[in-house]
Amino acid sequence: MNKMAKFGLLALAWIGCTTAAQATAPKTGPDADYDRLVDAVVARYHLPGIAVGVIENGQVTYMRGVGELADTGRPINPDTLFKIASNSKAMTATVLARLVQQGKLRWDDPVRKYLPGFAMYDPWVTRNMQVGDLLVHHSGLPEGGGDLMLWPQPNQFTPQDIIAGLKYIKPAYSFRAGYAYDNLLYVVAGEVAAAAGGAPYAQLLRREVFDPLGMTRCQIGTWNRDAVGNVAQPHGRRDGRNVVIDADDAIIHPTTMDAAGGIRCSLHDMLTWARNWLAPTPQQLRWLTPAQRQQEWTPYTPMPISARRRAWDGTRFYAYGYGWRIADVDGELTVSHTGTLSGMYSAMTLLPDRDSGFVFLINAEAEDARTVLNEVLLKHFTAPGKARSVASYADELARDAQARHASRVPDTSSRKPASAADLAADLGVWRDPWFGEVSLCARDHAVRFASARSPMLTGKVMRVGDRYLVHWNHGDAEAWLRFPAAVDGVLHMAKVDPDADFSYDYEDLAFKHIADCP
Repeated sequence: MNKMAKFGLLALAWIGCTTAAQATAPKTGPDADYDRLVDAVVARYHLPGIAVGVIENGQVTYMRGVGELADTGRPINPDTLFKIASNSKAMTATVLARLVQQGKLRWDDPVRKYLPGFAMYDPWVTRNMQVGDLLVHHSGLPEGGGDLMLWPQPNQFTPQDIIAGLKYIKPAYSFRAGYAYDNLLYVVAGEVAAAAGGAPYAQLLRREVFDPLGMTRCQIGTWNRDAVGNVAQPHGRRDGRNVVIDADDAIIHPTTMDAAGGIRCSLHDMLTWARNWLAPTPQQLRWLTPAQRQQEWTPYTPMPISARRRAWDGTRFYAYGYGWRIADVDGELTVSHTGTLSGMYSAMTLLPDRDSGFVFLINAEAEDARTVLNEVLLKHFTAPGKARSVASYADELARDAQARHASRVPDTSSRKPASAADLAADLGVWRDPWFGEVSLCARDHAVRFASARSPMLTGKVMRVGDRYLVHWNHGDAEAWLRFPAAVDGVLHMAKVDPDADFSYDYEDLAFKHIADCP
């Protein structure tokens, strides 16, 4: 059966318009190139830990763990659990595909058939939003719209709060008329799956994906960290060394963002997942038919192509499917996704026409490391003659970041704590219709901003000339406070660094004053 017969990939029209190695230490022979690339990235970015796996011609040919789970000295291996973040999205899409295959829902069903309380800002969009629309980032929501209900964690928002809050988030463009990455609608998709499948999302995921494929280490919902064991912890780079941040409690609980990015899996699990897509067995093709595989890998929403992507990869098309990104790289089809959470980064890239691909999981803040390792591993397959060194790619990224920061990030070095007298007219309790209440009140000789439902978003208000920003206690992206010019006006916020993670969607907030400080 050829590749087209297996998957019916409409993406090709866009372009035209076993045995697993068990070692966890460097090897000699054919794997030496992979070792060299991994070691160079680990050294350049001082990574605390990484797990890397490669599939060639449908078989796992390389697996390696480097580093440690945390600061305990326990090593990473192919069974170590990592947060896969947004690589969860393809699994959520597959739960829905399984339900479609079972006749329990249709991709073109209206969302309100399953969630009568669902509403977007525009009533017409509310009525016409279909199940498939939830997955392809063309809803009209601004990039990362409403993500402050998901991050930083922990917070008190629920999936029901997401569904209730969507109608207050103003669109950035017309429905189905553009692309902007969002997470909230994947939370909604998880709730649609639960309604159609008759079970909570976590139970459905185990029943429909983990158990049939034998992904035995993957975790979702409530589980015991120590009973499961071998769980990598997220790290940040602080004062020249790696430190654990946002460490797990002994009992891991469900989060609001589970369907968008809350799954944890091991390298073994992720390679099992990847092989199911690259070289499915007859049993796996019964589990998820070629028709539903085609639905997931169909390009629905065109995505912008960066100048760097054109230069590095010669990319001519780039689009989003159901939980997957579909693109050409050096003239070859790729299907991929990445995952990003505080202190955890992941990537999976598949080359379907080669039955090959790779996956890696990192327990660090590692955006550039992920970009570089993904590129050098890609070039190993698509254009070995054009391969550049890890240092070459890394140096280019560093130069670009420095230039961008110098030109776009304002100088706030003159900051000093704001006084209650400075902000006398604006102190009090403020409320946004989807984010809830925040207080701006004098405490301990300073003015402090505190969110009622997102306790991590607490910090001191600082004055910079005639402007004010919030310096968060926990190191999140700082935010400007834009106070209303008139009484009964609206308090707005914005990122101080315009290139900070889009999930800090301060720009979507609109606070109204509701009470004086207690």
